[in-house]
Amino acid sequence: MRASRLLSILLLLQNRGRMTADELAAELEVSVRTVYRDIEALSASGVPVYADRGRAGGYQLVDGYRTRLTGMTEEEAQSLSLAGLPVAAAELGLGTVLAAAQLKLYAALPQELRSRAGRVAERFYLDVPGWHRGIESLPVLSAVADAVWGSRRIRIRYERWGQRVVERVVEPLGLILKAGNWYLAGRCEGTDRTYRISRVLELDDLGEEFERPVDFDLARYWRDWSEQFERRMYPRVAVVRLSPRAQALVPFYAGSVGARALRAAVEGGAEPDEHGWLTMELPVEPGEPAIGELLRFGPHLEVLAPADLRAPVAEAIEEMSASYG
Repeated sequence: MRASRLLSILLLLQNRGRMTADELAAELEVSVRTVYRDIEALSASGVPVYADRGRAGGYQLVDGYRTRLTGMTEEEAQSLSLAGLPVAAAELGLGTVLAAAQLKLYAALPQELRSRAGRVAERFYLDVPGWHRGIESLPVLSAVADAVWGSRRIRIRYERWGQRVVERVVEPLGLILKAGNWYLAGRCEGTDRTYRISRVLELDDLGEEFERPVDFDLARYWRDWSEQFERRMYPRVAVVRLSPRAQALVPFYAGSVGARALRAAVEGGAEPDEHGWLTMELPVEPGEPAIGELLRFGPHLEVLAPADLRAPVAEAIEEMSASYG
């Protein structure tokens, strides 16, 4: 543990130049006294580190000194794929591993590239979840991730839609983070399926390794599954007229499904009338949720068809009108 900390101090000084004992202690989450002892140990081992006294002082390496002790562990190398997702890395139990891997990567870069990488990190930040929601905090996520890394079967108790609990033995193939929600792609009884991690009630790592299918492509699987999911979620199509304002609101009120439908309508030759209203087909959910989706647009959307959707929307509008006098 101490050897790893000494290397971290060495790489921090190499990457950032002068650092105070307080800064090093905060970075390594140790006491200032521990930093003093570690600096003495580095100096005794021949590392040319020295201290500048005074208010602007701190520890730094002799100019031109660079270490080549930047070998990465297997976990650190794996964690680099999550370099832009620090919160996700922490949820997977790889937060400190990712920090160590990034530190070693920066140390191995020439000065010019290291400075450029630092400028990128200072100027760009990726925030994955949507507004008003965060990434789910899930107690079983780290165990699921560990089983995915090790290609080991797991037994889960899973709450399906309708609050029906089932038990499944799954071969975990990959994890997906979608809009703050974690999903597991896994093979169960020879079929590839998707499980929302928040619905996993219990998990038992069976310790049995399985052979990962060589033809499984996680990105392609998720893309295909997402398209099928959207078709199940939006099985109906409403013919609607949209005002210019409603057209601008489609991505916000109807999501990516509505935005694609609007784009397809325009690319397919649909043209606004003299008042700017556009007629198009809009995918909607079945039953009452469709009525709520369409009412969100207020007076900027008119349902033309089908009749069994136009009628309940009109009735809802009449009831609302009566409520407001």
